[in-house]
Amino acid sequence: MERGRPKLKLRFTPFTTYERFDNETEQLFLHCPEEKIQTISDTKQGLTALEAAWNVTNAIQGMFLVSLPYSVHHGGYWSLLAMVGVAWICTYTGQILISCLYEPSPSTGLLTKVRHSYVDIAEHVWGKRYGGRLLFTAQNIELLMTCILYLVLCGELLAGSFPQFRIPVRYWICLSCLFTLPYSFIRSLRLVSRFSAGNAVVHLIINMIIIIYCLTKASTWDWSKIQFRINIASFPTSVGIIVFSYTSQIFLPTLEDNMRYPSQFNAMLSLSHIIAAIFKTGFALIGFLTWQDETSEVITNNLPTQELRLMINLTLAIKALLSYPLPFFAACELILPKFSLSNDTTTWKTICARILIILSTLMLALCIPHFAQLMGLIGSITGVFLSLVWPCYFYLYLKRYSLSWATIGMNLAIIFFGFMCTISGIIDSSRELAKKFRE
Repeated sequence: MERGRPKLKLRFTPFTTYERFDNETEQLFLHCPEEKIQTISDTKQGLTALEAAWNVTNAIQGMFLVSLPYSVHHGGYWSLLAMVGVAWICTYTGQILISCLYEPSPSTGLLTKVRHSYVDIAEHVWGKRYGGRLLFTAQNIELLMTCILYLVLCGELLAGSFPQFRIPVRYWICLSCLFTLPYSFIRSLRLVSRFSAGNAVVHLIINMIIIIYCLTKASTWDWSKIQFRINIASFPTSVGIIVFSYTSQIFLPTLEDNMRYPSQFNAMLSLSHIIAAIFKTGFALIGFLTWQDETSEVITNNLPTQELRLMINLTLAIKALLSYPLPFFAACELILPKFSLSNDTTTWKTICARILIILSTLMLALCIPHFAQLMGLIGSITGVFLSLVWPCYFYLYLKRYSLSWATIGMNLAIIFFGFMCTISGIIDSSRELAKKFRE
């Protein structure tokens, strides 16, 4: 550490203040004193660490897992490496994003929460006129595109389940959207959390069935099919898919603010991403080895028997519909207040506004009904900026006087990596989408 760069190091406590500590690593792994837990539990109600973990797990290890073998088809071993690397980067950026919510108190020197959302951070750094609008737009694009992807995925799953009917994917998307209309009455984050908890259990069972089937085909695996070289023409789409599958930063401030013990946030986030990285890498690897060059954009459509494919696809379609409320609820939290509406009530105006949001996701899903390519494009733009670039930039801006040069260099490297992913991903994903529309 060079002279002239003072280090202010603090530790988070459950009372939204921080105690001093000695190194930057400890700042990212916060601890709750055992003797204070009972006091807080008596005074603050909110999500437990387990409930918060369910939300994060459902976001980063949810429905989009079914496209990861397709990313290995295009990226080979480099895609597998990216699944681990992006998991670490997103864990780190999620933790530093939360640290940007806090500032030292002028009177005590202890850190207190002065911001409560991603938008608050952007407004402080870039000003309310530009920062708030930019983050508001990016967050809504990400959240609504996630809802759109759930509808597109439902359409592809149902079309793959009933190929004998020859019904276009767009019609299945419309049918799926009908089941999302009841979500216009949701007004509780806890209810959304319960949806997420059930989804994670169901998805784990389905994934285990797919993994067991793949393992029964281990004798046919050809490891030489996995590429060592990077295919520049298709790898950026793979990276975009991987980045999007780890995107959770947009709702992390809300999640942390709703936790009963916010001091457990960083440990919960780290554990969730470690488990996700291990599972995603293994699932993508054996999924690709089982079907190799025949790997589909949605791997369940590769299942050989109609009965097994029907059972898995219908279950995943139901899960996709039950996953829809989390990004939808978060988008309503951002959009409705702009029109002087409260997301905590169920007045007829609020319900109509929510229905309009649902219908807008339907219209866009009908315009681009191609799951993997759309996912790669979104991940390369809003996913990269919200998950990689902006958290690092905000952290450097707000904490620049307390960071070592190594930390500054690491954050700059992540920002550079993000820009490279965005440029290459836009080019590749746009080319793939154009090819799909020509077919």
